[in-house]
Amino acid sequence: MIIAEKPSVAIRIAYSLADDGKPLSYVNNGVRYYEIKKGADTLYIVAAAGHLFTIKQRSDSDVPVFDVEWVESYKVNKSAYFTKKYIDTIYTVGKKCSFYINACDYDIEGTVIGSNLIKYVVNSNVNSELPKANVKRMKFSTTTKPDLVKSYENISDFDFENFYAGEARHKLDWMWGINLSRSLMRAISTQGVKKILSIGRVQGPALGLLAERELAIKNFSPKDYWKIFAFVNGTEFESIRGSIFDAKEAESIINNAGKEAKVESVEKNVKEHWPFPPFDLTSLQLEASRVFKMDPSRTLAVAQSLYERSYISYPRTSSQKLPFTLNFRNILNMLSKIEGYKEDALMLINGNRFRPIEGKKADEAHPAIYPTGEEPKKLTTEEQKLYDLITRRFLACFAESASTENNEVVISISDERYRASGSRLLKKGWIETYKYYTPKTRELPEFGKGDIHPVEKIESRALKTEPPRRYNKASLISTLEDKELGTKATRAEIIDTLFRREYIRNSQIEVTGFGMSIYDALHSYCPDILDEQLTRKLEEDMESISKGTLESETVIKEGKDIITKITNIFKEKQAEIGKKLSMGLEKSEMEASIGKCKCGGDLIVRRSTAGKSFVQCNNCQLSYPLPQYSFVKPTGKTCEYCGTPIVKVFRRGKRVFQMCLDPNCETKKDWGKPKTAAQIKSEQEGAEKKADTPVVKKTTKKAPVRKTQKKADSKKRKVKKAAKASE
Repeated sequence: MIIAEKPSVAIRIAYSLADDGKPLSYVNNGVRYYEIKKGADTLYIVAAAGHLFTIKQRSDSDVPVFDVEWVESYKVNKSAYFTKKYIDTIYTVGKKCSFYINACDYDIEGTVIGSNLIKYVVNSNVNSELPKANVKRMKFSTTTKPDLVKSYENISDFDFENFYAGEARHKLDWMWGINLSRSLMRAISTQGVKKILSIGRVQGPALGLLAERELAIKNFSPKDYWKIFAFVNGTEFESIRGSIFDAKEAESIINNAGKEAKVESVEKNVKEHWPFPPFDLTSLQLEASRVFKMDPSRTLAVAQSLYERSYISYPRTSSQKLPFTLNFRNILNMLSKIEGYKEDALMLINGNRFRPIEGKKADEAHPAIYPTGEEPKKLTTEEQKLYDLITRRFLACFAESASTENNEVVISISDERYRASGSRLLKKGWIETYKYYTPKTRELPEFGKGDIHPVEKIESRALKTEPPRRYNKASLISTLEDKELGTKATRAEIIDTLFRREYIRNSQIEVTGFGMSIYDALHSYCPDILDEQLTRKLEEDMESISKGTLESETVIKEGKDIITKITNIFKEKQAEIGKKLSMGLEKSEMEASIGKCKCGGDLIVRRSTAGKSFVQCNNCQLSYPLPQYSFVKPTGKTCEYCGTPIVKVFRRGKRVFQMCLDPNCETKKDWGKPKTAAQIKSEQEGAEKKADTPVVKKTTKKAPVRKTQKKADSKKRKVKKAAKASE
């Protein structure tokens, strides 16, 4: 039995490995699986649907809860009930087999998914020991036929260490999250408030980073400063003093400036610019956010879809390396047959350019993200955009370097020195291929050392220092990676959870009043939850488990000790923590209010567990639906018909409109109804009438001479009249 992580990968494995290329296909309770012949062996290929098992506490117990076990996901979460048919199918098929291959994604999560299924099939118990004699691992980075065949022919020993590391991560994350989240909810319930709260092992430090940035912005005190600029030969020069924080000093420089500028030095040099390295997951998320404004979670989902359809390599990678074993010539030959990449690929092939530029980051499991060369078909708009970004980045890695001529001119005006820098593109190189990058250039006129030029203008600009910039999702993911917090596959989801819990809001991330109260409470009473170093240490321990240098039980025990310490503090300070949280929630709801309910309560935008937005009163719990995938702002106005607040609705790519919140309001009686024939005819007639009306263009002209003359004559008459009056 070969276990794939997704149905789309299972079918590719089946067709790739079958000796005759024609696998037998069966359906069990709506789930498809395959049977093929491979030499003397009969292979069954089955598919999981992600994690089919999850962690659950074994018995009821008070916080802290440590007695946990693996159970079927559908027994814990109703929305996961569809996974039951996958488990049943794998169990039924697996009982026919005596040898098992885990072909799930080659990372810690993929190892856990496959391992749990093998334990369940072999021992009928997912909490049993993993058999060692008859299990193997397939390792591949693309789902193309050559890679899958090669992976099967070179199946490796099972990666038990990865499983132990993954299981330890799952257990610790569950224990950390459930115990601390329950402690938070119990604390706020002491104030009569019922609210779902969560805090996790990485969620805590992530919130801490955002809260500290929020405090830095809030406490920032701007300072006045000045910069001096001189304009010479049509060029803006800046004083080499930079920022000047003394107004009198800036004024003195302006007042003492002469009328001539002498060129002190002219320096020119040619700089070579090497291509950007190929994408790892984080750099792909950053670039997709910059270029397409694509959400990092969405980027990962789209990349995963491209991978499963064999168009790109495995996206959950930390590597910026492209090993020579990938057969670059073959990939480039295949890309040369795809419209849009033919010219660039042939240029590389004809130039014998098969050595890529690489980055510093490496990943033992997978290379950097690259296109397989398979021609993509029926891509969505998002898939096409991301595929083009990845493919052009890959092609650019092999291209020639670009070069710019940079020059710097320094002038002096009355003993004050000023500098101007410029550059011009000499050779496009890889920039011609990677169209998503445009270098900043600024050409300066010719200056010669010793030349004297008149000063056209000199000015002082009053400026203010600015607070630290807010994070967006992409920059926060990058920061979490730099600080080694979380994993490449989980960082985006952790940030999304902070949004769902209403700890943060807006694209330029702002911590809500409630989020700040969570931070304040944890910072005051349980700083370990926010401790980056503690979380980083646990991540390092997981890495040691996967390398076989540390026992998983040792790490889990260490985690339990920390959790016990924190939950004891929560129990002792429960009322104080609850009060802080309650005050923060009240403050946050006042900030988020979009109007008043008829009962006097505040109407707050909320999200359901399914992710849908709606408005709810924080007093009487009355709720109103909202257009999905929208952002609403209060207008301060109420409906003249029903007295309900009116909001402004923003939706990406659509017009902004205003509406009353009440779906039963008189103003919405015709919403969603098809137009009558009479209405359509009336609109058409109106459009035709408008089209037949000649358009009168308004133009702005200079005042006619006759009007100017009239003004002059009027002025003369006034002067004569005044003179006569004085006589």
